[in-house]
Amino acid sequence: MLSISRLLAGSVTEADALRYKRQSKAMPSHLLHYSEDKKPVVVWTSTRRCNLHCAHCYTDSFDRRYPDELTTDEALAMVDDLAEFGSPVLLISGGEPLTRPDLEVVAAHAISNGMRAVISSNGTLMTPERAEGLAKIGISYVGLSIDGQPDTHDKFRGMRGAFDATMSAVDACREAGIKTGLRFTLTRSNRDDLGWLFDLMVEREVPRLCVYHLAPTGRGAKIGGFTPSSEETRESIDLIFDRTEELTAAGFEPEVLTADNHADAAYLWMRVARTQPERAAEVWKLLQWNGGNQSGQAIACIDSDGKVYPDQFWRWQDLGNIRDRPFSEIWSGDPPDLLRELRQRPDNLPELCKGCGFLTVCNGNFRSRAEATTGDVWGDDPMCYLTPEEVAREVQLVQA
Repeated sequence: MLSISRLLAGSVTEADALRYKRQSKAMPSHLLHYSEDKKPVVVWTSTRRCNLHCAHCYTDSFDRRYPDELTTDEALAMVDDLAEFGSPVLLISGGEPLTRPDLEVVAAHAISNGMRAVISSNGTLMTPERAEGLAKIGISYVGLSIDGQPDTHDKFRGMRGAFDATMSAVDACREAGIKTGLRFTLTRSNRDDLGWLFDLMVEREVPRLCVYHLAPTGRGAKIGGFTPSSEETRESIDLIFDRTEELTAAGFEPEVLTADNHADAAYLWMRVARTQPERAAEVWKLLQWNGGNQSGQAIACIDSDGKVYPDQFWRWQDLGNIRDRPFSEIWSGDPPDLLRELRQRPDNLPELCKGCGFLTVCNGNFRSRAEATTGDVWGDDPMCYLTPEEVAREVQLVQA
């Protein structure tokens, strides 16, 4: 993820990360992007079951029981291994994680073992009582998915009233004292609602927004025509930059992030170099520490049946199963060939990436999207929206 708000506002500096020696176990959550050890944040697809039918679901979930999901004992053993390995965060996703009966048991175990536990939810099953229970065990954050204004959201989610139910979840989490944020997947169908989303943050007093670029997997692979063009993406990112700066100047100080398109890092640096040149060198350093895409490095996914993937969207690249080998061994003991290659990216990337001056802040962008769209892990990511002329000009400025 890329912290748009902190980098634009200058509220994070090199000294902030160095204070913790850039070690993920010691760093607060907002600095994890800049860790040196890159211990993986693990997305646990706790269940495939979901009460909604979303157009862009990366797991292609339905409201039914799925066989062979990890038992409670297996999930607890998974947490023990992750904690000992040093993974700083367990991000509990789905499907819809609130449909898993032992969610609180596993989350509490992670927290008691020194991990942060956060939840990604559609929010429609969140009640005040459930939110209070999550707060009591120490859940530090709940991300709630929003796809646009009420009619747009309900259409994306396949349920009338889904928007109102998610807004009730926002209220329930706030009342329980849980930090809450909105998660928005940018498509051609909802990009016009992006500005409205910033207004919603202010209206609902939601401090955090993460904008995801579309990943072509699960049902998301079936809506490829909804992927914004390069020009539309740039317009959307410009709007994110503008509204973030406007709200910060007005005293709201939102936490705004983008995910899954690491051209955003280059585009943000160009913005800073143009508007705040005195900060360009430090922002460049932070972006290099962030490192761009971290699939197979600082991000991992464990599926509901124990399969391990390089990230939550790369669901056709099975690296092994924690029922056969602990995650720690799969990830580092004798890692599969794909993990080795992902950790040596400059040797494997396409020529477009190898010759880009922004490679150290992008890391070759989203390899799962490249494979999904071209059939080649090391093909071009079609969602890189930087122009050759722009890259060449900025490379000269970086080197100067």
